[in-house]
Amino acid sequence: MKYIHILFLVITTAICSISCNNEWEDEQYEQLVSFKAEPNDQGVTPAYIRYNPNGKVRFDLPVIISGSTPNVQDRMVRLGLDSDTLAILNREQYGERSELYFRQLESQYYSMPDQIKVPAGQSAVTVPIEFSLGDLDQVDKWVLPLQILPDVSGNYQVNPHKQFRRAMLRITAFNDYSGTYGGTLYKIFLDGNTSEPLTLNTHRTFVVDENTIFLYAGIRDIDYRDRKDYKVFIRFTDEIIDVQKRKLEIWSDNAENNKFKQGSAQPYYIIDEEWDPQLPYMKHIYITLYLSYEFEDYTTVPGQRLKYTVDGTLSMQRDLNTLVPDEDQQIQW
Repeated sequence: MKYIHILFLVITTAICSISCNNEWEDEQYEQLVSFKAEPNDQGVTPAYIRYNPNGKVRFDLPVIISGSTPNVQDRMVRLGLDSDTLAILNREQYGERSELYFRQLESQYYSMPDQIKVPAGQSAVTVPIEFSLGDLDQVDKWVLPLQILPDVSGNYQVNPHKQFRRAMLRITAFNDYSGTYGGTLYKIFLDGNTSEPLTLNTHRTFVVDENTIFLYAGIRDIDYRDRKDYKVFIRFTDEIIDVQKRKLEIWSDNAENNKFKQGSAQPYYIIDEEWDPQLPYMKHIYITLYLSYEFEDYTTVPGQRLKYTVDGTLSMQRDLNTLVPDEDQQIQW
């Protein structure tokens, strides 16, 4: 009887082992096509594009096929725009405040294929999108809304979850000076009050050209409806002031209305670089801007003009992972 029990256990173990091995050879999940474009808290995916006034810049958007086994066949994945989802996203984020909506990037600023091939044996490819952003005004929030279209022939299945089947690419051009600056030393004084300045933790700057950026005057940012009337342009020159400092040129394109005027002190910038002592492949670039100007707020209170004086420094640290060949991925945004 004892030998019968032992024989039964041996046979049972062998059957279970064979069964387990076969299970792992089979697909454990579904092979679904998805974008790799994780959205942020605004529902969009930042896409950083190096400013190039004379040519196109390529951005590679990953497309992946999920599953526990390799992709076993060639698949032609169809791509298209998704204006409807962008409209829904705008209403969810901003309600009826249409002046704050994301705007769909117009076709003259990009080109891309309407389908991409995923070869057998590969589970990931990239969609090459070529951008030409030379004259794109960064005052608006540009988004390229993309979706994976279904295939009626059954060649592939689209991931049903919206954050995987869609990519809301928030297009952000950058140059050597654009980005988010710390503003704790950037003092904004309302006329007549020099003891209690206004400050913001951060000020975001935007590309104009290779050597020029703009920010919004005072405490304004990209979510002010009248932001277009208060752009402050900053051009980086090679003119030396002293050993470290170089001259900045600042102006407004609406000075006739906002009475923008440079202050008595000369604006300047300083750039320092150093390698990380613990991560030898990481390069740190420190940019400091000193700005001094005046302007008048003529839109907040109808019929009244509020005069502001701004004086102080903005600072930004840009970290570069030099092991990464692609510049947009190299910068630690």
